[in-house]
Amino acid sequence: MLKSEAYQLILKPILTEKSTSEQERLNSYRFEVAGGANRIEIKNAIEMLFEVEVEKVNTMLRSGKMRRRGASYFRQPSTKIALIRLKEGSKIDLL
Repeated sequence: MLKSEAYQLILKPILTEKSTSEQERLNSYRFEVAGGANRIEIKNAIEMLFEVEVEKVNTMLRSGKMRRRGASYFRQPSTKIALIRLKEGSKIDLL
């Protein structure tokens, strides 16, 4: 896998209060990933980009919310989230 392919799979980190507490307690990180990415591809991309050892990868689909602009309604796009748990001693510096 090339670095350019890894950057296409891993779109952006999710930095919320919940994800920050998971980083401290469980050594777990959340990333928004491409919709067609599977767990093996996500694991390889994270290991290549951040040079860490991944213990476990969980994925979930977050459905898009209904939004309103004026009189019209639209649905935001759905996203795929990956929860990455690192082995002890590994750490990602996102900030």
